[in-house]
Amino acid sequence: MAQFTGFAANVQVNGQTVLAVVDGMGSFRETALAILEANGISDPQPGQWYSQQEWLDAFQEIADRVGANTLNLIGRKIPDNADFPADINTLEKALASIDVAYHLNHRGGDIGEYGFILDRDGQGATMACRNPYPCDFDLGIIQSMCQRFRGDRVVTIAHDNEQGCRKNGGDTCLYRVTWT
Repeated sequence: MAQFTGFAANVQVNGQTVLAVVDGMGSFRETALAILEANGISDPQPGQWYSQQEWLDAFQEIADRVGANTLNLIGRKIPDNADFPADINTLEKALASIDVAYHLNHRGGDIGEYGFILDRDGQGATMACRNPYPCDFDLGIIQSMCQRFRGDRVVTIAHDNEQGCRKNGGDTCLYRVTWT
């Protein structure tokens, strides 16, 4: 499944998560709100629910008009805006919590998932992102969680291009996260 196309028509995303677009665009707040409104989301509010496809359409417009770096910045703001489990205190828990948070902030049908597979040696993990969001956005979420919970470890994140990519019509993007 390519990015920007929801898996199910009735899926909704909560307002505080939608506001990550506004936060991620920083000083271009009015542009962010205009893009959201042009795609059917007017004055997003925490506690309200909005069409995931309209939000994805806004992402597509941001990608076309502003670029991939902005999608990454929006992803980095997700942990500031979305609901996450409260008991996160390690990098491993942080990465595993992305899928839990994803399901807390969406409703109404198949949304995909953020798979987390810890390496046997405990020095890394694979994140398997099967969802309709842009790759650069997912990378931003992973980067933000690693930044917050890495402690004194050095973390590297790499997109596994050999396993396919949603930018090229694949179903899943894989990210290798390693730490020392």
